[in-house]
Amino acid sequence: MSSLRTAPVVAASLIGGYAAARLSGRRELAGVVLAVGGTVCGRSWLRSRGPVLTGTLLGTYTAAFGLAHPLAKKLGAWPSVLFVSAAAAAATHVLADRPTASGT
Repeated sequence: MSSLRTAPVVAASLIGGYAAARLSGRRELAGVVLAVGGTVCGRSWLRSRGPVLTGTLLGTYTAAFGLAHPLAKKLGAWPSVLFVSAAAAAATHVLADRPTASGT
């Protein structure tokens, strides 16, 4: 198991990316925050869990970002961002951060 708990990083970067874009009016800032969070997590996952799970989790992270947009039309922006952030963080916890039976 990685010493870095990545589920909070996933949630913080999804929420922080939205907040950065919303507060600044610059959508590209969201991309910067998301890229930094994805890079930090991706490097940790690659070291601790390998390339297949890294690809799966990066896909989940990216899908969460993408899903927030159409979901916002139904729930509102902040509820949508919070929902997808919680879902992506939960998946990350289960697949990457939770200790395995072998203790790795």
